Amino acid sequence: MTLSIGLSVNPQDPQWLELAREAERVGVDSIWVPEFWAYDAFTPLAAIAARTNRVRLATGIAQLGARTPAMLAMSAMSLQHISGGRFVLGIGTSGPQVMEGWHGVRFSRPVRRTRETIEIIRRITAGERLTYAGEVYQLPLPGSDGVAIRSRAGACFVPVYVAALGPANLALTGELADGWIGNSFFPGSAQVFFGPLGAAAQQAGRSLSDLDLVVAVSVEFTEDIEAAGRRHAAGYAFTFGAMGSRADNFYNNAFARQGFGDDVAEVQRLWAEGDREAAAARVPIEIGLGTNLIGPPDVVRDRLRAYRDCGVTTLRVNPIGSDLRDCVAGLGTLLDLVNDVNGTTDRDAVR
Repeated sequence: MTLSIGLSVNPQDPQWLELAREAERVGVDSIWVPEFWAYDAFTPLAAIAARTNRVRLATGIAQLGARTPAMLAMSAMSLQHISGGRFVLGIGTSGPQVMEGWHGVRFSRPVRRTRETIEIIRRITAGERLTYAGEVYQLPLPGSDGVAIRSRAGACFVPVYVAALGPANLALTGELADGWIGNSFFPGSAQVFFGPLGAAAQQAGRSLSDLDLVVAVSVEFTEDIEAAGRRHAAGYAFTFGAMGSRADNFYNNAFARQGFGDDVAEVQRLWAEGDREAAAARVPIEIGLGTNLIGPPDVVRDRLRAYRDCGVTTLRVNPIGSDLRDCVAGLGTLLDLVNDVNGTTDRDAVR
C-alpha cells in the first residue's frame, strides 16, 4: 500500500492560487478546497483547473442541502469537463448550526439525504433520464408540471467521496462511495472508522481497499514538538466547544469513541461557560500531536509510516509555514519523506 499527499487550499489565504500551482510542481497528488461559510468550493477549483495540468481537484466538502442533487451533479460535471477529468466530488452533510443558521435548510435525515444524493448524481452523470422516488427527494416532483429530463452534458464518471464520522454514515460510505474523507483520526484507533467502512463494503460485494481513505492533517516541521503540539491542541477548543450543540457534536462523538470522551466534554463545558482560554488549555496535547504531522523529519517519517500501515491512502495536508516559500519547501520535504516510506525514490511516484 502506498500513501499519497493532497493539499488543502483556502481561498481566504492571500497566495492560495500560487500555492496550488507550486504544489502541482513539487508533486502533490490532489488539491482540496473547503466549503464552510466563506467561499464556495467549486469556483476556486475552476480557477485552479485553468492553471494546472495534472493534479486532481476535489471539494472538501460540498455541503449537502446547500444545493439540490441535480445542481451538485451539474457543478461536478462542469468541473470534470473544465479539468479534463481530474475532478473528485467530496460531499458531506455539515451540521445543523451551518445548514439551519446559514443556509436556512432543515438538518434532517442526513444519512438518508446522503444516500439519495449519491444515487441521483450517479443517474445524472451516467446520462440517464432523471426519475427518482426517494424518501427525501422525488423527481419529477409529484403533482407538479415537472418532467423527467436527461442532462444535455455528455455522460461522465465523477468519483464521489463522503465525509463521515458516525457509524451509520461510515457504513453508507463503505457501501456506496468511491472514497472516505475523515478527520478526528488517530492511526492507533483506525478501526473505529475502518471497521464500519470495511464491514459495509464487504456486504456490498467489495472491500475497504476499493475506497480512497483520506485523512486531514496539518504538517509542521519543527524541533519544538511540545510547543507546536500544544498550539495545535488548543485549536481544537473551537471544534469541541462551538462545532455542534451541547447535545450533539459529531467531532466530540468521534473523539469519545477513541478514548477522549471526558476530555472533550470538559472542553465543551468550559467553552459554553465562556472561558475560552481554559477550554484551549484543557485539550490534551496528545490530540494535537496524534492527529497531525508535527516534529523534525525523522519524527514525521515515523508518523507517515503509521498512517500508511493502518490503511490510510491519502493525507490531505495543511502546511504550516511563515510564507509561501516556506510552505512549498515543507511540501517538498514531506513528499521526499513519503517517497521514503513508500519505498520509492522519484517524487513522481506519489502522483
